[in-house]
Amino acid sequence: MKLTHFLNDWNSPSPFITLKTSGSTGDPKPISVEKKRMVASARRTCQALGLREGDTALLCLPLEFIAGKMMVVRSFVGGLKLIVVEPSGHPLQLIDTLATPVVFAAMTPMQVYNSMMRHDELKRLKAINKLIIGGGPVSQDMAAELLNFPNEVWSTYGMTETLSHIALRKLSGSDASEWYEPLPGISLSLNSDGCLVVDAPDICPDTLITRDRAEIIENHGHISRFRILGRIDNVINSGGVKIQIEEVERVLEHYLILPFVIAPCPDPKFGQTVVLLTTDSPENAASIIDTIPLDILPKFHRPRHIIQVDDIPLTPTGKPARALAARLAAGYSSRLAL
Repeated sequence: MKLTHFLNDWNSPSPFITLKTSGSTGDPKPISVEKKRMVASARRTCQALGLREGDTALLCLPLEFIAGKMMVVRSFVGGLKLIVVEPSGHPLQLIDTLATPVVFAAMTPMQVYNSMMRHDELKRLKAINKLIIGGGPVSQDMAAELLNFPNEVWSTYGMTETLSHIALRKLSGSDASEWYEPLPGISLSLNSDGCLVVDAPDICPDTLITRDRAEIIENHGHISRFRILGRIDNVINSGGVKIQIEEVERVLEHYLILPFVIAPCPDPKFGQTVVLLTTDSPENAASIIDTIPLDILPKFHRPRHIIQVDDIPLTPTGKPARALAARLAAGYSSRLAL
């Protein structure tokens, strides 16, 4: 989608606009939302980050998805000067933020990682005054690198249904944290499954029950901070042991260099087992995993099968395509049974 197309949609008489979900757990689907709710979300972000009229904002995300659309809406609401570059894995090769200062930018973890790998782009990344990172998890290694960045860097929590982020956690400076803090006006709770429940009437017309399992810290009966353990859909039940996929991935990212993803695999004895999809050879990946102590990666959390793939299945926004990864693992299991 081109910017002009989005502007035509935004300026149309309809009070609604159609968004497309990311498709991280299934096929992307369209949803219709009121423009006034996108304005409310944009206003909350501008206030939380202290953005001022005339500040420059960099749009380097695809306009097909909520993150890109909301950067445009924030520019309307906050009176920001929008700088547009073609979405790519290396957006900062297209703009010199030292010559053209950027106050505010939103990027994906992949874009940030790629920028950190090139000296000239790293300098440009550090020159962004307020950087938010969303669309996927920030690895622990990346967080460690961002800790000493000179300006504000934040990880965001949100989804299409919440019209971008509803919480931030600081990644840079002395106040960096593993915990997200909800933006003002956002009420959160946990349901009986331990999943986060979002109540934000000006953004979501109905209470939103997420699929994200969370750990919370309460202050006077309200959630003041939280961290995400993983999606409830991403729990592997192996012989009665419940294994959170994201927790296994967080351990393995310290050891495996090449791209990988964890998926469930049907198993006649255990019900499900853990499968590793990787671009590395199974032999090399297995030898690395064997070095991980059992107290760090317990027996049932270890991949029972390792599948080499040419590319890790990803959504258009760069998240693991969990449903496709599970199908690949199931296909591998079927071949083993023959």
